[in-house]
Amino acid sequence: MASQTRSSIRFTVLLLIWVAAIQLSMEPVECRRSKSHGHGRRGYYAGKALTVMPPRAYTASVKDFGAVGDGVTSNTEAFHAAIANLSQYSENGGAKLVVPAGRWLTGPFNLTSHFTLFLEQDAVILASQDLNEWPIIDPLPSYGRGRDLPGGRYTNFIHGANLTDVVITGDNGTIDGQGEIWWQKFKSNELNYTRGYLVELMFSDHIIISNLTFVNSTSWHIHPVYSSYIVVSGITILAPIISPNTDGVNPDSCSHVRIEDCYIVSGDDCVAIKSGWDEYGIAFGMPSQHIIIRRLTCISPTSAVIALGSEMSGGIQDVRAEDITAINSESGVRIKTAPGRGGFVKDIFVRRMNLYTMKWVFWMTGNYGQHPDDKYDPNAMPFVNKISYSNVIAENVTMAGNLLGIEKAPFTGICISNVTVDMAKSKKLPWNCSDIYGITSSVSPTPCALLPDQGSNASPCPFPTDELPIDGVELNQNSY
Repeated sequence: MASQTRSSIRFTVLLLIWVAAIQLSMEPVECRRSKSHGHGRRGYYAGKALTVMPPRAYTASVKDFGAVGDGVTSNTEAFHAAIANLSQYSENGGAKLVVPAGRWLTGPFNLTSHFTLFLEQDAVILASQDLNEWPIIDPLPSYGRGRDLPGGRYTNFIHGANLTDVVITGDNGTIDGQGEIWWQKFKSNELNYTRGYLVELMFSDHIIISNLTFVNSTSWHIHPVYSSYIVVSGITILAPIISPNTDGVNPDSCSHVRIEDCYIVSGDDCVAIKSGWDEYGIAFGMPSQHIIIRRLTCISPTSAVIALGSEMSGGIQDVRAEDITAINSESGVRIKTAPGRGGFVKDIFVRRMNLYTMKWVFWMTGNYGQHPDDKYDPNAMPFVNKISYSNVIAENVTMAGNLLGIEKAPFTGICISNVTVDMAKSKKLPWNCSDIYGITSSVSPTPCALLPDQGSNASPCPFPTDELPIDGVELNQNSY
């Protein structure tokens, strides 16, 4: 009991240190890089060099376009006018729209290329709760329908498509989705379309989202999709732990992504990597790949700290997560898939996790059976291979691992090393395994027979040593 008390204090102190560090790091940040050479297919950036670029050539305040920050006046027309005006500078040094301190109510708006949206300290952008301000847009092609319901979806609050060089940053201002009305209507089946997301940028490249607080999204908070070269850094995401589907950061069919120094409390997964749904994701065929997640702090009692899937039909590969802290979350890492998904989840590397109060440290689900319609191929089996977990400490855990593959497509190449799990009092066995194959070393409690112990002299599970191109994107402090 004394040991558990000391552990609880240690993790609580660690969390407070993380929160303080994140708050202190909320300084103005902007990406500096060379000029884009244009889009490749589906938004992929054709160039590779990432160098320093000056700040925007033109700056304006939303107040210049008649906006009023009283939290009551609708500023939808002001935001639309401001961005339409500033778009003329996209090929002439770019532009920055400043949102001063105040509470700025607005309906959804679209961004433009070579553009910075900057929220000053104590600035709050409030999403309109008038559903008439949220037009219906097409479903994502890799999903074939809305995620909540068949058909289209409500637009996203902050949206952009076919853009390059977009920065959403500030001095720890706040973007508030005011999602309560949406959550209640969703739970009551009163919505005819799928909820939009707080921020969605699609078919775009070179995106920076940093130094802001995002709260109470209608559904997912940050959703880059079909995009590349993305940095999400130093942000806080907050939503009630009972709010439906309020995931934190969801890269979806994206390449070269860096998620770092983020603090997330949500009603769903803190980070969920996706790539399309069943036959639509298979046909679209764009994987999520080359993704870095580091220095993430998460609280999510009903979901995962890091989830892979369940929409993974375009494939997920080369994910590198390290230095992860979580308290009171359902699982540390969860792989979600099912027959009919197709695609793959491979080359996943996770190390240095500190977890406290979990149901499962490691969770793999091969029967996550939600499908968009009855047109999926039940014989489209996912391929799960080369999953590496190392250097994990977890305390007050119900089960160390619940690893359930697929009989016709077992999960293979699993490696777990240097893991210590302190079990809470429970009648459950520490490990539950089926249709998986792999190895372990220095793991306590002793894993299931399908993960044989290789002995204390075995090599640790691998973690890549090469540097990804996304690490070359610099975040430099500027004075604005």
